[in-house]
Amino acid sequence: MKQNKPNTKGVIGRLMKLLFTDYKKQLILVAVCILLTALASTVASVFMNFFINTIGEGLESGWDAIDTKIYTAIGIMVAIYAVGWVSSYLHTRTMAIVTQGFLNKMRKRMFSKMQSLPLKYFDTNSHGDIMSHYTNDIDTMRELISRTIPQIISSGLIVLLLVFYMLWLSAWMALVVAFATVAMVFVTKKIGGNSAKHFIKMQRSIAKTEGFVEEMMEGQKVIKVFCHEQQSEQDFDKVNEQLCRDATNANRFANILMPIMGNIGNILYVLVAFVGGLLIVSGSVKNVSLSGEAMGIAVVVPFLNMTKQFTNNVTQVSQQMNAIVMAMAGSKRVFELLDQEPEMDDGYVMLVNCREENGKIVECSERTGKWAWKHPHGDGTVTYTELKGDVRIEHMDFGYVPEKTVLNDITLYAEPGQKVAFVGATGAGKTTITNLINRFYDIDDGKIRYDGININKIKKADLRRSLGIVLQDTNLFTGTVMENIRYGKLDATDEECIAAAKLAGADSFVTRLPEGYDTMLTANGANLSQGQRQLLSIARAAVADPPVMILDEATSSIDTRTESLVQKGMDALMRGRTVFVIAHRLSTVRNSDVIMVLEHGHIIERGSHEELIARKGKYYQLYTGAFELE
Repeated sequence: MKQNKPNTKGVIGRLMKLLFTDYKKQLILVAVCILLTALASTVASVFMNFFINTIGEGLESGWDAIDTKIYTAIGIMVAIYAVGWVSSYLHTRTMAIVTQGFLNKMRKRMFSKMQSLPLKYFDTNSHGDIMSHYTNDIDTMRELISRTIPQIISSGLIVLLLVFYMLWLSAWMALVVAFATVAMVFVTKKIGGNSAKHFIKMQRSIAKTEGFVEEMMEGQKVIKVFCHEQQSEQDFDKVNEQLCRDATNANRFANILMPIMGNIGNILYVLVAFVGGLLIVSGSVKNVSLSGEAMGIAVVVPFLNMTKQFTNNVTQVSQQMNAIVMAMAGSKRVFELLDQEPEMDDGYVMLVNCREENGKIVECSERTGKWAWKHPHGDGTVTYTELKGDVRIEHMDFGYVPEKTVLNDITLYAEPGQKVAFVGATGAGKTTITNLINRFYDIDDGKIRYDGININKIKKADLRRSLGIVLQDTNLFTGTVMENIRYGKLDATDEECIAAAKLAGADSFVTRLPEGYDTMLTANGANLSQGQRQLLSIARAAVADPPVMILDEATSSIDTRTESLVQKGMDALMRGRTVFVIAHRLSTVRNSDVIMVLEHGHIIERGSHEELIARKGKYYQLYTGAFELE
């Protein structure tokens, strides 16, 4: 497959614009310091011509006639070198501050952007590849900003100064340097172009390798259970070998560039010495220069020194080409993340604290435990609707991709306090319905109304704040048990968190942990059993105290004995709330007010447990055939 090359000009321009926006004053200081450093680095070549001529004058008239000139020149050189050293120190120190500060801001921009992206982005991109943006791609930007750009600017300035000095001393020898420069540019373009192509491939291979390793780490238990270690090694070897090939090809071209450029510089040095010697010996060819000085040792010797310095700096610039290409590839990936379309939210109905005064709902700033939907209208009026948890879905169609419909003509309602259960085979669409209620995805057709309000009109953050959800896959974060429970309500007190844990049935095992609620959890709670992790996620939902609860296989990871203990807590958690339950274990949905049986995206049966058993349809077959849906 043909790979698209990064738009180098556009990426560099955008990167520089961001850099100058954040650090304009510091970069101006760096530019001045680089200029002073470049001037200082070329001063030796300029003064060499002066010293040779002055010494020649001293040979004729004696040391006393030139000692003042020599001492003055040495003093000036020392002062210039001192300024150059200070400038170099300032520019290096300032660039370190600028680079790390800029990368810090870039990581913040990326993470902030990532939080605004829809779930679809994370469903369609490898997590390891996303992580690579924060590590490998950012590192290439660090190399570009801290080293490559200053090096190119510094070397470029030195080259320009040397070109002027060369023309000042001798246009003939400068012409020889010009021909060699054309050869160096040709070599850089030819070899550097091949190297750049492979460096871009290497960048992609690194991201792929990191994604593979991240996936294997997450699935390490599964790998060991199924004795898949050898196959995993073989799969990794394939990915790693591809990275090795791309890196080898990239560095092969990069490594031969330096010796070739160095040899061209050596040949150029010999040619300049030869041409300069011929011009001195012949004496018939007049020296052409801006200074008007005749050809002699005082011209050839400093010119040779400039030639060496010239080729070294051109080589330095050519060496940075690979770093530029890698940085552009990495920056392009970073900007692709930053340019992702954020999750759209055109809602305007907000969730607010309220209280009742004279039979009317009044908005207030303090937490009263009572909530209302604040609905502004086009005529400037505002109405308030009490948050009750009435959810109604009308003729809803949905597909994750346009050409494939997952849900067809779904119609259902859940009145406040009702418990609605979804049962059906894997892939029937149960979890998809709850995802749509949360607006993780938007429906294709139909309507979802929440307390009589179309959920498209409700701000997503407010909508999700009114919904509690317990997923089949638990996610615990690095922190204490208390902090993980408080994740459901950041301003919850310790007493509220402990009450939620008791409600979920988690308090008994938490108090037996080494440090109780202050026990640190790491690696998604690896030091807890799967059932204990699930109980903590239930406690997290309980402390949020939402009017609507979604339990997606919430007890699937709890054994039968633990389930019977936690069921009372679950019943207390669900009391007075609208609850959507997804369960394969049919014994957990018997007490639901209504059970929806889904098959291939359609609701084929609905009713209470007794009604569905009496019909002897699909639910009856599932219930009497097995308590677990396969």
